[in-house]
Amino acid sequence: MMSWKLQVRPQASRLWTYGSPVLALVLTVLIGVVLFMLLGKDPVRGLQMFFWEPIKTGYGLGELVVKSTPLLLISLGLAVSFRSNVWNIGAEGQYILGAVAASGVALMADKTTGGGIVVLVILAGILGGMVWAGITALLRDRFNANEILVSLMLVYVAVQLLGYLVSGPWKDPQGYNFPQTQNFEAVTRIPKLFSGSRMSIGVLFALLGVAGVWVFLFRTRAGFAQQVGGLAPAAARYAGFSSRKALWTALLVSGGFAGLAGALEVAGPIGQLTPYVPAGYGFAAIIVAYVGRLHPVGLVFSSLLMSMFYIGGELAQSRMGLPKSLTGVFQGLLLFTLLACDTLVNYRLVRQAGAKS
Repeated sequence: MMSWKLQVRPQASRLWTYGSPVLALVLTVLIGVVLFMLLGKDPVRGLQMFFWEPIKTGYGLGELVVKSTPLLLISLGLAVSFRSNVWNIGAEGQYILGAVAASGVALMADKTTGGGIVVLVILAGILGGMVWAGITALLRDRFNANEILVSLMLVYVAVQLLGYLVSGPWKDPQGYNFPQTQNFEAVTRIPKLFSGSRMSIGVLFALLGVAGVWVFLFRTRAGFAQQVGGLAPAAARYAGFSSRKALWTALLVSGGFAGLAGALEVAGPIGQLTPYVPAGYGFAAIIVAYVGRLHPVGLVFSSLLMSMFYIGGELAQSRMGLPKSLTGVFQGLLLFTLLACDTLVNYRLVRQAGAKS
């Protein structure tokens, strides 16, 4: 009788390193088909909502890029952090603080303010994210606090701070008692790329970020030091690389990218600060980072895929009567199937003959 077992590979499989995300996506789709059938919905139409409707029109493609931009930006920062073995799980909070800081600058503008303030809005967002991530870096550096727990708990602090501001001092007096700020002045808004589309120059920031992170990680000594510190801390210390510098660099870079994403959202498609700014991008970007193999180019494709899940979930809710939580279900399925498929990177399935009775 034949049986199967996992056998350790002598070295990691390059084929499955990149093939694993593809297999995980295929399995996610197959499980999704079963899920649609169990819900009594047409699986073909359900898959169309997720994988065809978002790309079949020019406007749909534009919305896909709008959704993928914050995911790409945040995941770029997380890629640097995770490659450095620094587990920043609180990018959602840094995204919120970036939005808050950018909004604080934008709300100072009036009819006489010059167009240069948009630069200050963006810089404020980056700084806000860096400061929030810096709290985690400080507690880890000075008190050896666990960065996973600290960064995650700071997300909830950020949510409460956001709620206080939009319901209190920053609340729009003409907003019919809704917890939101007034609409930002036009001079503070991020310029759009095309008329009739919500795509802004944030897309260009994201693409520049891809190039910048690639150069940093793979073409600079500092990027090499970051990765060596993550893979082999003892070797990094022997080579004279500072673990403290690596910690601060990882968290400040990831916080800055998340803060930039928050600033581009409130000064771009949203145009004001509301309690709905937290859209789960910071958590979804963790999945994006791993599906993209922590590589800047891979993150481009994985962020587009994840944005399809966001748009598909909204379409399935409005057109098929499915719950909005379906987006989170697909995201979770992709993560768990990826974790399962990643086993094939370091192990192979081999057949062995069963013991004779």
